Amino acid sequence: MEKVLTIILGPTAVGKTDYAIRLAKQIGSPVINCDSRQIFREMTIGTAVPSKEQLAEVKHYFIQTKSIKEHYAAGQYEIDALNLLEELFKTHDRLVMCGGSGLYIDAVCNGLDAFPEPDMELRDSLNQRLRKEGIESLRYQLKQLDPESYETIDIANPQRIIRALEVTLQTGRKFSDWKTEPSKPRPFQIEKVGLAMDRDKLYDRINARVDKMMEDGLLEEVRSLDSFRYKDGVFCSDLTHIPPLRTVGYREIFDYLDGKISIAEAVEKIKTNTRRYAKRQMSYWGRDKGINWIVPDNISSRWPLQ
Repeated sequence: MEKVLTIILGPTAVGKTDYAIRLAKQIGSPVINCDSRQIFREMTIGTAVPSKEQLAEVKHYFIQTKSIKEHYAAGQYEIDALNLLEELFKTHDRLVMCGGSGLYIDAVCNGLDAFPEPDMELRDSLNQRLRKEGIESLRYQLKQLDPESYETIDIANPQRIIRALEVTLQTGRKFSDWKTEPSKPRPFQIEKVGLAMDRDKLYDRINARVDKMMEDGLLEEVRSLDSFRYKDGVFCSDLTHIPPLRTVGYREIFDYLDGKISIAEAVEKIKTNTRRYAKRQMSYWGRDKGINWIVPDNISSRWPLQ
């Protein structure tokens, strides 16, 4: 029997975790996480890690297995996930993967080895520009050189912008063009199930989730991570040495802790930035014609799912 990996994807707060757990229980599979932030053990509330009750329902992999002090990216995830899949497929015919990180999903489905090795001098110069000129300068350059990447990657994440610029400037070829390379063959079938929802309802869910995160102690969680902003005893507000802390929900609270905005402003910014992130997630996957989109609870959808 052919082995099948079912990947549950979709925008943040759409209900991927609950859906994946239900499916995993039906077919006797664990759930393999492919959310790039739920991998880090120091980040719980702001990354919406599955609850203890959810984790107890089925076995989960790649949940809080790394420290934010470790460098961990999509290339390493590809290696780790494929090794795990090889082992699990020895005893399972179908497996469930779940998450909203498009790059991690692409790594498993298509492979990322086609990207060139980074030019560290170029990366350092872009990081220096980030510190001196701010993120808007880099965003503008990316928009001019590679508008497709500008529209699909998380432009609130400086490292994503720097990586796209780095590849484009280094190779003379747009970062987005590299993603059209032929996929690497995998020894299993892949089916992608995308969860979609009416935009207004999804935005209401995002707003409610942020309020719940604040009630659950997001402020205290971010405050407990403040010491990580120091590198060799020097305060580094740009967090270039700890990219996970730039995640939506964390960087806004850090701005509050630094006295730049009020807590009310921070909460509203988290909601706004999370809604923007959800929109970009859908734009990212809009190119993938292999996704089977479904709408939970028969809610009419206005997402562009063609």
